[in-house]
Amino acid sequence: MMKLYGFFRSGTSHRLRIALALKGLPFETVPVDLRKEAHLGDAYRSINPQGLVPALVDGPLVLAQSPALLEWLEDTHPNPALLPADAVSRARVRALAAIVGCDIHPVNNRRILNQLRTSFGANEDAVNAWCGQWVADGFHAYVAFLAHSPAGSRFSWGDQPTLADVYLVPQIESARRFAVDLNRWPRLLEIEGECLSLPAFSNAAPSKQPDAG
Repeated sequence: MMKLYGFFRSGTSHRLRIALALKGLPFETVPVDLRKEAHLGDAYRSINPQGLVPALVDGPLVLAQSPALLEWLEDTHPNPALLPADAVSRARVRALAAIVGCDIHPVNNRRILNQLRTSFGANEDAVNAWCGQWVADGFHAYVAFLAHSPAGSRFSWGDQPTLADVYLVPQIESARRFAVDLNRWPRLLEIEGECLSLPAFSNAAPSKQPDAG
């Protein structure tokens, strides 16, 4: 059985939990407590020298970086597919995922926010404002890109969840933690509702993880 090293509140770990569940792949959760700096210790760095979560261990294979992990899952366990069949649609879905994975999450993750606090004296209001700015820019773009989606799509692309939704739902969860007003993007909330109606998404929620609390 695969082992997923992650943190319950980590958006990147959240993505992997969703994707593994959507593909019906059993896995063991191995908590890495970022609050206690467990990711910086020798034990975890022996698994992922970068000291970031998640890491996925499958027998002798150890992989890191959520975009690479998600692509590996798609390559090695192609059904059910998280990417559409045709090249243009695949590019559209990857673009939606990249809005979150490249443009929102990296500037709002824990180590960046801690740097704002410690090196620049940002209080929690300032941190929330920082996060809110990048979330808003990204979500406005995401909604605009949804214009390319098939008409009547339940999810970000069509009537089945895709890689785009795997990225979107954890980012919405994170945005709530930073007091972002999500009512500005009703379509994203509709998509989230469709996703959370599926156990693969609802059971992957941070609050339902063994290390939550």
